[in-house]
Amino acid sequence: MQRLLNFLYQYRNFFIFVILEVFSFYLIIQNNRYQSAVFFNSSNFIAAGILNTSHSVREYFGLKKDNALLAEENAQLRTMLEKYKNQRIETRTANTSVDSTIYQYSFVTAKVINNSVSWRNNTLTVNKGSRDGITPGMGVVGSGGVVGKVKYVNKRYAVITSLLHAGFTISSRIKHKVELCTSEWNGKDPGHISIRFVPRHHLIEVGDTILTSGYNAIFPPDIIIGVISEINLDEDATFYDINARLENDFSKLSYVHIINNALKAEKDSLENLSIKQGL
Repeated sequence: MQRLLNFLYQYRNFFIFVILEVFSFYLIIQNNRYQSAVFFNSSNFIAAGILNTSHSVREYFGLKKDNALLAEENAQLRTMLEKYKNQRIETRTANTSVDSTIYQYSFVTAKVINNSVSWRNNTLTVNKGSRDGITPGMGVVGSGGVVGKVKYVNKRYAVITSLLHAGFTISSRIKHKVELCTSEWNGKDPGHISIRFVPRHHLIEVGDTILTSGYNAIFPPDIIIGVISEINLDEDATFYDINARLENDFSKLSYVHIINNALKAEKDSLENLSIKQGL
């Protein structure tokens, strides 16, 4: 407090000068119509500029909400798309003869709150968990296609094994050319993956599209993974050595869509039964 008083006392002349200037300015505006009109016009112009800037800033920060709404709409559109791709199963309950319709795939939108791309085994964390119907094993896609698979879940959050994970492989196909191959990350470039087990007798070209095959209960068929960017074939090799550019930029993921396969438990149960019986 003493230091503040010393400061005010030291610069007392300057403060008195400022106060007198402001008071003089006020008297001029109050007693002269021209100066008063100029002042208020100028102040209105400045105030309008400040309000416009403030509105622009609010709009910018409002983009976060808009992005969330767009992500929700994308999830709804993905669900609708799956409905129209004949992923529909007619069922008849035991107590009625009326058929009901089950749509196999639906999507839950989640915000990415943590993400890594520089490790060999990368993961993502999202803000949806068991209370939102998320369970381990669910597939995850983004605006550019496959993102990964849910690994761990608690009430509010889920950890996703990224496509950029050395232990994660996807059953894939090359559009119009190869019905079954495997996509996996080579652990080097976060923008590219390797395509395995494509026999050399197929005619593969740069620019061909890599899609999910549908031979699993995690991803629907024909979800994009990437586009072939490089092809190599040794003289004595059985399979191509193929690199593909990922459609998703994993360093910029903001929202993802978690896939709920309504028939996954039924399929897994039947397959586990066949394994136990040695079929």
